[in-house]
Amino acid sequence: MNLAIIFAGGSGVRMGAGIPKQFLEINGKPILIHTLQLFQEHHEIDRIYLAMSRDYMEYARALAEEYHIDKLAAVVPGGETAQDSIYNALKCAREENPGDSVVLIHDGVRPCVEYDVISENIESVKNYGSAITATPCYETILISHDGQRVDEVPLRAESYAAQAPQSFYLKDILEAHEKIRAREKRYEGMVDACTIYRALGRQPHIVYGNRGNIKVTTPEDVYMFRALLQYRENEQAFGLPQSDSMAAKMKRFQKRKSCDQ
Repeated sequence: MNLAIIFAGGSGVRMGAGIPKQFLEINGKPILIHTLQLFQEHHEIDRIYLAMSRDYMEYARALAEEYHIDKLAAVVPGGETAQDSIYNALKCAREENPGDSVVLIHDGVRPCVEYDVISENIESVKNYGSAITATPCYETILISHDGQRVDEVPLRAESYAAQAPQSFYLKDILEAHEKIRAREKRYEGMVDACTIYRALGRQPHIVYGNRGNIKVTTPEDVYMFRALLQYRENEQAFGLPQSDSMAAKMKRFQKRKSCDQ
């Protein structure tokens, strides 16, 4: 089984919106639906588990029904932190799926991950036990402990920006969460699944992501997302050169279609 764990617990504070950012409508659909459809339409994903604030669980279920997200297995209540929420979704998934299921942990407001990146995450877990989606950094990264002085400049050739999904076997990432939760400081300083995994001395494996795989957090990100959607529409409408993943997706679709006939 291949499972998507989607965390959508943001409050929209940085966005400055009156509603949580995952429900902002872009091109007539909430950002969350754009994200869920990526996994709904992926042929390797079997089930989706969504973690979010209790206040919006029923609304999320209604949206999933409206947009025919029938792979949605459960909407679970979030916790105090993002990692608490993800843990709740992982526990729910454990009740219904074997421990050797592959889980892809993804942000509800990261609606542009490419089709092939999802496939490569699944393949990486099968080959290496984990997958951390990342892209090489094209700008110099600075480390500052006080926000004023530059304390370290990592080599750009060795610097990567972590994205999502971050993927593991269900039993492995649950075990990692439970060991961290048993510590006094629990998730303090734990920003994502990669951090949790490495804190236990484990070595995650990198999968190269697509540079358009943005996390929609600020108003500027909304403009970028709209531009990405328009670019994809132009690719299809005007015969512009398509991205490798889009071309591969169309080839797979045509192959399945010919087999069905």
